[in-house]
Amino acid sequence: MHHAATRAIDRLIAVYAESHQHPANEFIHCICVPAIAFSLLGLLWAMHPLTALALTLASLVYYFILSTSFAIGMVLMSGAMLAVLFIMPPARILPASIAIFVIAWIGQFIGHKIEGKKPSFFDDLRFLLIGPLFVLGILYRRFHIAY
Repeated sequence: MHHAATRAIDRLIAVYAESHQHPANEFIHCICVPAIAFSLLGLLWAMHPLTALALTLASLVYYFILSTSFAIGMVLMSGAMLAVLFIMPPARILPASIAIFVIAWIGQFIGHKIEGKKPSFFDDLRFLLIGPLFVLGILYRRFHIAY
């Protein structure tokens, strides 16, 4: 693993974690961040499945630059999400994705109200891509997986 990339990911996760200290906010993010990722892929899939695949591949390139371990986790997570979209009835994908997207973002903002801090992406849009890594990092720490 490239040393500078390790420092970059550690720095990004640390900055993201600053506005995610409250246990309730962290819990909400562990549910809502994956839900938002799934719904975003669903919205893109509804436009055209190749659009969802292209965004997934582009984000995975960024994740591999930051951390091979995180990228592998994201390959597994995004693969599972794309598999669910593949087997879903096409007519259900758009309405389900819209509903999940709205509900999950409401959850996120409730979490930040509890936290008393604004979402990280208000300062830097990269944090929209770091949120899933923050959640994955919680899982990795629980199972003692290095990132």
